[in-house]
Amino acid sequence: MIENSYYSQDVHGPYELHDIGNLELEEGGTIRGCKLAYATFGTLNAARDNAILIPTWYSGTHKIMEQVYIGQGRALDPDKYFIIAINQIGSGLSTSPHNTPAPAGMGNFPHVRIGDDVRAQHKLVTEKFGVEQLALVVGGSMGAQQTYEWAVRYPDMVRRAAPIAGTARNTIHDFLLAQTLVEAITSDPGFNKGFYKSPEDVREGLLRHSKLWAVLGWGSAFFQANRHKLLGFSSLDDFITNFMFAYFGVMDPNDLLCMAWKWQRGDVSRHTGGDLRAALGRIKAKTFVMPMSTDQLFPPADCQAEWRLIPDAEFRPIETLDGHLALFGADPAAMSQLDKNLTELLASRA
Repeated sequence: MIENSYYSQDVHGPYELHDIGNLELEEGGTIRGCKLAYATFGTLNAARDNAILIPTWYSGTHKIMEQVYIGQGRALDPDKYFIIAINQIGSGLSTSPHNTPAPAGMGNFPHVRIGDDVRAQHKLVTEKFGVEQLALVVGGSMGAQQTYEWAVRYPDMVRRAAPIAGTARNTIHDFLLAQTLVEAITSDPGFNKGFYKSPEDVREGLLRHSKLWAVLGWGSAFFQANRHKLLGFSSLDDFITNFMFAYFGVMDPNDLLCMAWKWQRGDVSRHTGGDLRAALGRIKAKTFVMPMSTDQLFPPADCQAEWRLIPDAEFRPIETLDGHLALFGADPAAMSQLDKNLTELLASRA
């Protein structure tokens, strides 16, 4: 185990830990005493039908969901809804490689799939809160992967679904892009097969990883428009050092690798013998598919191809120059579009 002050309530705000017991994994391993970190906003009504679930994305926690997506007068309004933001396994707050005792932690942490996250979240939502219907499941990127998994695995429970900037089955192209992020970390000699003493030992790997995210996450249109300067950074070096590396450099490398492995292998067609049409055909939720227009990781065309296979779905691309990382909320126009779409989705019959 490694102590890391980044993964604390001082940084991420209040959250609760729920022990779901031993979690047997799809890949054959077991997480013993698996704990999920979650935060709630608003109040569950007497009918228990106003719950919204938000799963987290790669590197993200419930904190950014609270800061960017939740608020009074917004679509995700805690005055109207009971919002449960659950940090995925490997997030650093829930059970993760860095906080798991030896011998099962660090480089020995087992492989986790998106389906394992969703089964664990289902256990928390049903056992802790007694929720049997979710008014909405909404998430971006890896949160979108989990949203699709929820809608396919538990079609009678999910009334509405909003996958943002993510796909139901990861593409070969995206697998390769994510692999560059993985190798940026593991190629650092300080990584030591996952048994480093501190993230600082993997500083160069995390820096390379940060630079790749700048390339893949924001994209050409973002830099052509000098968006990094409009966000308050004087130069590209300033942006890389004081935004990208400042963000990723404090994180645990093994935790990032745990999330990247399941991101690469996200695939709801595992439920139907590889038949994606059959898997997405199981969705009963009213679904808005919302890619980012300039996304290089999950391009709109990839999302559109899946949208056509979902019975009751609308394709609502978000126009933005910020690429995949428009999810961070730096483009007010993109957030306005998302809010409008989510408000409309929540008002729809489901």
